[in-house]
Amino acid sequence: MVIYLLASLLVVTCGIGMRPVLRRAFGFGVAVARQPALAGQPAAVRQPIEIVLEPVDLSQLPEPPVLAAAPVQILDPPEIFRRLRGLELGVTELGQPLPEQDQIVASAIAAIADAATQRRYSPRRPNLLPQLMRAINDEEVSRRELSAIIARDPALVGSLLKMANSAFYRVSFRQVETIERAVVMLGSDGLRSLVAAALMQPIFQVSSAGRFLRFPDTVWDHALRSAHAAIPHAALVERTDPFAAELLCLISGLAEIVLFRAAMDHCAASSPQIQPDPLLIASLLDSQSATFAWRLGADWQLSELMLAALEEQIVTSEPTTPLGRSLRFGRCAGALAVLHTNSLIDDATVRLSLPDAGLSPSHLKCMWTRLLNKHEDPRTVRRPAKAA
Repeated sequence: MVIYLLASLLVVTCGIGMRPVLRRAFGFGVAVARQPALAGQPAAVRQPIEIVLEPVDLSQLPEPPVLAAAPVQILDPPEIFRRLRGLELGVTELGQPLPEQDQIVASAIAAIADAATQRRYSPRRPNLLPQLMRAINDEEVSRRELSAIIARDPALVGSLLKMANSAFYRVSFRQVETIERAVVMLGSDGLRSLVAAALMQPIFQVSSAGRFLRFPDTVWDHALRSAHAAIPHAALVERTDPFAAELLCLISGLAEIVLFRAAMDHCAASSPQIQPDPLLIASLLDSQSATFAWRLGADWQLSELMLAALEEQIVTSEPTTPLGRSLRFGRCAGALAVLHTNSLIDDATVRLSLPDAGLSPSHLKCMWTRLLNKHEDPRTVRRPAKAA
């Protein structure tokens, strides 16, 4: 009997203790209220009143506010190059050229394709380029011999010293005053880049840019930044010749300069009183620059692998050769860098729009640090005076 009484008391005690917990957990429960005492009625006979709490209906609650999405831009390659072209030509929007401009575009293309007039626009391969490249790639060639080859071209010497002392290339506070020191400081890779850029840079100068004054400098900037993006991609991802990828980026930019000169000349000859339309220039560059880059490489007798990489840029399909992939990546990354340095896109757009490179995070960060660094134009850097 005593056991039954103790068990009943234990059940009642647990029920009373768990009631608040069940009420908080499930939103309902049994609440007990005391009935007020009637007049003349003792408090001992008051009876409890059970109140059942209904579950809360969540559907009746107000909807949470919807936050607006952040304005993040993801640019595909056609849009990246469309914006770059607008920057080069100084316009915000580019559409389709007018039908009456097709004749001017066709005449410019015919002039470049014609063997008699092609020499007027096609630059000759720099004479020292093959010899310098063989010397740089030959480990048995001493620095003194390499310096002697460079010294044969005074203009090349001046360009190398200017570039070596620019903020973009200089790696120490001490000024570079001799060719030998530049060779020692930069090493084979750095010297190879400087030689290629110094030999190419004069061809990028256009004296008759007309209303498109920023076009030559923007194309030159894009070519350089593209080369600096293609170098690590070729060396670390594709395991191919980084200098070949660099040279192809410079040649691609050079082809745009040549086409621009041809278009400006033909526009001036056909309509002397009318300024050339930016849509016409853009149409010519977009449709012919990759083809002319391949033709320029063939005239310079580049290797079959380099010509194959240039040929792959003519079509929009993904390249299949290592050099073709590095060239495609370099030009896209270089275009993003130019747009960023001109405050046309932000850091988030650059990161989200960059094609998958296959580079490690540390290598990718190093590449972007170099690409986005604001550097002095080597063409405007004064040659340092020799210390007394």
